[in-house]
Amino acid sequence: MTIKTAPGFDTRDILVAIMMNVLWGLNIIAVKMGVAAIGPFTAATLRQAIVFVICASALRIVPGKMRELIGLGVLSGALFYVFINASVAVADNLSALAIAGQVGVPFSLILGVVFLGEKIHRTRIIGMALSFAGIAMLLFDPAVLDELPGLMLTACGSFIWAVSSLVQRRLRGVPVVTIYAWMGLVGTLCLAPLAWIFEPEHVRALPDVPLRSFAWVVFSAIGSTMLGHGAMSWLLQRHPISAVTPLTLASPIISVIVASLFFATPLTPLMIAGGTIALVGVAIVTIRTARAKERQV
Repeated sequence: MTIKTAPGFDTRDILVAIMMNVLWGLNIIAVKMGVAAIGPFTAATLRQAIVFVICASALRIVPGKMRELIGLGVLSGALFYVFINASVAVADNLSALAIAGQVGVPFSLILGVVFLGEKIHRTRIIGMALSFAGIAMLLFDPAVLDELPGLMLTACGSFIWAVSSLVQRRLRGVPVVTIYAWMGLVGTLCLAPLAWIFEPEHVRALPDVPLRSFAWVVFSAIGSTMLGHGAMSWLLQRHPISAVTPLTLASPIISVIVASLFFATPLTPLMIAGGTIALVGVAIVTIRTARAKERQV
């Protein structure tokens, strides 16, 4: 029996892409379980500390890039997790958060236009409008009304992710492991004081936390951050951006489904409709943006 693959993709590439999406998709469960057991700021601190330990050997001064590396560490290594972990802590329906998190893609496009002078045409504008419209539909779902604080925090985290994506564009040529080493170090240094100030009871209780609770945080750090993003980098080294980027669109679908099944939370018709519209918009923006970047190379 032969396995059919996309043009240019062999069986190993497909398996790596599947692993990447599964790790990212399941991460929403790991984050929720880690936050519930250890606290949002403490769990985030441990996650970044693990990333730093793994990548520490690649930590080095990169002339002309240190401002961006430190800035990325503050944004993507610390502030992003402050908002995302807080959103997960206050929310029950994580499927709604997984849908709302897709707003980061149109945010990134808007920031690129405002700050980088990028040009967008009708197709991506339509995709962006669909993304916002689909996510806005969640606000009309009675099953999601109680999740508004979590949705707002997720939107803030997605905006920070979008800003971080602009900063990361200025780090082309810097090894990915070096970037993550700085993100882990700066993230840990920023998050640790927050954990100590706002969650002293969780920090003091760390020696008594069961290993299974630590395992959730380890999964996020190694599975989602290191293996997931490592797989993405590996695929980008072998294939064009326009071929690889669409492969990431499966992860939010996995997140929505597994969160609903694992936590037994409702997945209403309005959530499904809004999520579908949002993901179609995200797919349009993602694919068109990837092709535009490819033409610029």
